[in-house]
Order: sequence, then structure tokens, then C-alpha cells
Amino acid sequence: MELSRQVIKYIFSTKWASFLHGQSLIELLMAIAFSGIVLPAIITAFVSSHEGKAQQEKRVDAALLFTQAIEAVRSVREADWSNIAVNGTYHPLLSGSTWQLAPENEVIYGFTRSVVIADVFRDAAGAIVSSGGKLDYSTKKVIITVSWTKPYTSSLSTTEYFSRYLGNAGNIQTTDVDFNAGTGEGTAVTKTDNGEVVLAPHGKGDWCDPNLSITSVDLPKSGVANAISAVIGNVVSGTGENSSGVSFASVDVDNNHPPDATVSGTFDGYKTNDVFTDGNYAYIATDNNAKEVVILDLNQLDPITKKYAELGYFNISGNLDAESVFVVPGSPDIGFVTASDNTLRTFNLQSKIGSRSQLASKVLAGKGVEMVVFNGYAYVAIAGATQEMQIVSYNNIGTVLSITGYADVNGQAATSIAMNTDGSRAYLATAADASKKELFIVNTSAKTGNRPIIGSFEASGMNPTGVAVATYLKLVLVGHGGEEYKVINIVNEAVPVYCGGLNIDSGANGVATVSEPDSDSYAYTITGDATSELKIIEGGPGGIYTTEGIFTSSIIDLGEDVAVNALHATVTKPSGTDVQFQIAVAKAVAGSCASADFFFVGPDGTGSTYFPSIGGVIPVDQDGTGYENPGRCIHYRAVLTSSDSEVTPVISEVGINYSP
Repeated sequence: MELSRQVIKYIFSTKWASFLHGQSLIELLMAIAFSGIVLPAIITAFVSSHEGKAQQEKRVDAALLFTQAIEAVRSVREADWSNIAVNGTYHPLLSGSTWQLAPENEVIYGFTRSVVIADVFRDAAGAIVSSGGKLDYSTKKVIITVSWTKPYTSSLSTTEYFSRYLGNAGNIQTTDVDFNAGTGEGTAVTKTDNGEVVLAPHGKGDWCDPNLSITSVDLPKSGVANAISAVIGNVVSGTGENSSGVSFASVDVDNNHPPDATVSGTFDGYKTNDVFTDGNYAYIATDNNAKEVVILDLNQLDPITKKYAELGYFNISGNLDAESVFVVPGSPDIGFVTASDNTLRTFNLQSKIGSRSQLASKVLAGKGVEMVVFNGYAYVAIAGATQEMQIVSYNNIGTVLSITGYADVNGQAATSIAMNTDGSRAYLATAADASKKELFIVNTSAKTGNRPIIGSFEASGMNPTGVAVATYLKLVLVGHGGEEYKVINIVNEAVPVYCGGLNIDSGANGVATVSEPDSDSYAYTITGDATSELKIIEGGPGGIYTTEGIFTSSIIDLGEDVAVNALHATVTKPSGTDVQFQIAVAKAVAGSCASADFFFVGPDGTGSTYFPSIGGVIPVDQDGTGYENPGRCIHYRAVLTSSDSEVTPVISEVGINYSP
């Protein structure tokens, strides 16, 4: 308005006065009317030109703040993903030479600047969707806005998607030292170059194609064989379920193929409920109320009578039967026994001679019918209780016992238990149930609380009596009824699959497995066949090379929770061979990866799929159960296969890419 007044005043200045002198009133009015039409347009253009320049200057300044905010978010993301992991409204803040994101928006130089962080969801194909879909834990939607009100209200805004920084090289395993730290079933580590994983050579039989004709042994007398334990070269059996048999028989097995097996010695005197051997000593769980556990020295055999003499014993106070026995080697050895009073006890084996003293006891939920003990824990199969398995911790001298965990699987009495080599899985067999399954894979990575079931298997008419871990991710399940000898493939733990079996018409009462250094594998099965109670059944993959092998890496501890992004591998695959991968990412437990819960998955986040030999993008999941990514602890598993037993695929490098 001030500019308009100045212009109007200028119209009636002295210059215009001389022009208007002598003109008619009509001409004056026409001139005024004309100026009323033209001058507003002139004035508006002048004002617009002036304010337009100011608006353009504002936009330039806003663009600088806008670009700065984008770079600040990128810098914050690259420093640590957790800096942008929490949704909310922020603004960039320079602290020294480092960018941070401070809460709320900011007003700066007349501008309002904000950084809004939100979740991202993806559909089954991986595309970002505005609603529905699955939460992507490794991507954030970031809306950056700079706005101003003068000279005109306006803003600059953009939506950016930030992913976890992929700049880390990650963990790479490529040497024989790296690979030897892992474990293999049907695989071998070579050093043709720097280090490789290949299918194991010289495998013979096939677990999934068993036969009864390889070797059998007639145990002394005609007692019912009801307990078995084995190490390489030696099988021991309890055959004293009734008075028709001896309490104990030891069978030597040579390294021929097929093996020769000979009864080397016996012991008699008690009814046997369980037996355990470490190769030098045998421990018999008996019904003798004065000597519930009897100790035999397998290196001390009467050459004439072929009988062992009692070396020592453990007596439990009261009239009780020992139900199961196990011994853990150490300094000294520790004996474990469950008894008919539903109690687990430890006993002193600093010496094996004479009466052995009790160290500790712990009352169980029910009768402990079988157990496996190692690495500080006893895993006990329980009959007659809602908890079919209990986990009991013990100290290094066996004087302290504490129940830490359990499993409740199907309400039936447990009959047998086996464990994998690192104690992260229990394989629990129970009595038959018409409406429920009988074999369960239980996650025992952690040892506390109710341990979850990973997978289960229907025994199809069998009433199981024993379960054992075979090589190449197989289990052997034996029992009475139906097909009494079954082999189960557990490569996919969530869905165990039957792969072979045998009819043993007399029924099977127990099973133990052994894998020899030359890759021969056997299941030793005790049966109701009175003329050949012990049957040796060959297992393995078959062929010059195994047809299938599984390599599992050592645990990779990254020190903190990170997003595991991708797996890449260098693999040589001759025709007819293949390599596939799965990965397990987990949170640490009590600051350690040793007890982490590991679940192997493929690209869709389930145990049913596999990454190809080149690797792939690793799924993200953080629902608090099962597979967890982000996480601190990593395993990878490689499944090697070959349709030609004369060739093998070769893994020479495996890398894991992760982000902070």
C-alpha cells in the first residue's frame, strides 16, 4: 500500500500538473480512469517481482537444510543402525563432528525441519506395501521435510528408504582351520588348496536301505536282552530281565567289513535294568537292594571261565531298584543312577573298587528310565509324569544337582532319550499313542524352563523302546509292533521323514549306534530273537563318496546383535552334484552363544527351504521365538549331494555379510 500511495502521489506531481493544465475535465477523468486500470497491474507485477526473489532465496536456503538432513540421516545410519531403529520425529544435530538425531522437529533460521522415521512392510514378493505384509526389520521409511511461511507458505519433502549399511565384509571361512572348527556328517575337510569341504570318501552302507543279513550274535543262555551300550569295537548288553539269562554280556566287534562279532565275556548274579560302558569299565543297573549299581573291569577277564568279576558297587539306602545308569569321564569320573524312588543320584568314582559313596541326590517328576549326561547336564527320560524329560545341572564334582528345565510332549511315558553332539537337541521317544506322535525333537540349546518341540514323528503302530542318533542327520527308532526298526531323516528338523526300515518280528528292545574312523556306521539292536538277540545293521550313505553330507560351521560370535544380510559361497559343482545352505541366527543367552537357540532356515525363514550354492539374502525375523535376525550368534549349514558316487562338490569359501 505504501508503494501504491507513492505511485499515486507521483501521478499528481508537477510534471503531470503541467500536462493537465488547460485540459478538459472529461480528459482528466479519462486519464484517471486509465490509470486506475493500468497502475494496479504495474504495481502487482512490481511487488510480485520483489517477493518472488525473496521466495526463491528461501527455497535455496531450504534446499541446503534439506540436503544436509538427508546426509545427516545417512551418516547416523552408517555409524550404528540402532540410531535410526526407533520410530518417531527427530531433527539432525551436529555434536562436535558427529551427526545425531535429536527428538522433535526444529525451528532454524525461520524454517521448520523434521525427520520422521517409520516402519516398512513387505509383501510375499519382497515389495514395499502401505498396509499388511511383514515387518522389515532392516529397512526404515524416513520422511524429511523443511517448511517455511514467509514470503509464502511452502515446503520441501521427500520419502527415503534406509537399509542397514552393507559395507562390512563380514565373516569369511576359507581355510582348513576354519572348516575343521565345524562338524561334518558325511563330509570331510581337505587341503588341496587352502581348505575345502567335500563329501566324505569310502562310505559303505545306507541308513535308508537297512538289512538284517550283515551280522548277528547269539547271546548266552535264553534271557531277554533289555539293555545295550556301545563304543567302537565293543557292545555290552544286559540280558538278565529274567532268570534264563546272564546279567551281562560283552561282545567284541572287529573292524572288518562286514564285522565279526564275538561274545568275549559275561557276568551273572542280578537282574539287569540298564547297562553302560566306556570301553574299559561296564556299569550295571540292577534289582539288587544292596548293590543297585555293579562295576566291572572289562580288562580283567578270567581266561578259562570267560567271566568278569565284580570290581565295585554303589548301594542306595533302602529297598530300591536301579533304573538307569550313566558315567561321565573326568577327574574323577562321576556316576549317575536313577532309582525306583524317582530320584537321580550321583556317586563317587574316584576309585572303581569296593563300595562307592553317594555325592548328591535330586527328586525327579517321575521314574527316570534312561538318561544321557555330558557338559554339565543330565537329560533324563521320565515315565509316569506330565514332564517326559527333565534337565538336571551338576557341578564338576557331582556334589550339586539342580533341575533347570523340562519338556512336556504328549502325556505318554517316555521310554528312551538320545542327544546330539553339542547338547542342543534331545530326541525323546515315548510309549505309543493312538492320537499323538511318539518321537519328538526338543530344543535344548537353552537348559531352562519348558523346552520347545521343534518337530515330531508318528511311529505308525510301533511302541518305541529305544532311539539313537545315527550319522548323516538320521535317527534310528526301535520298538514293538508295526515295523520295529525305522530310520528317520532329520535334515529338516521341523518335519522328520521316514526313509527306511525293517520288520523284526520278535521286536526290538534297544539300540545303540557307532561310527568308525573309516566311515563305517552300524546300529547295534537287541531283539527278542532267542537265537540271535544282537543284530548289527549297517548304516551310512553308500558309494565311494557319500551321496549326501551335512557340514555345520562352528558358532560364529559377532560380539553384539547385528543384522545378518547375506550369505555368499564359492562352490565347485561337477555334473550331478549340488550344494545348498541354511543359516541359523540367534540371540546370545546370558552373554554367550554357547547356549543360544539355533534354528536353521532358508530364504523364506522356514526350515523347509535352502539357499542355492551361491548363497542369498538372509531373512529378517525378530518375533522373540525360534530363528532370530538381528542376532549375535551364527551357524551355517551346507548340504552336499551327489548322484554320482565318484564325484563330489567342493566348498572353498563361505562368507557372511552383516551390518552393525
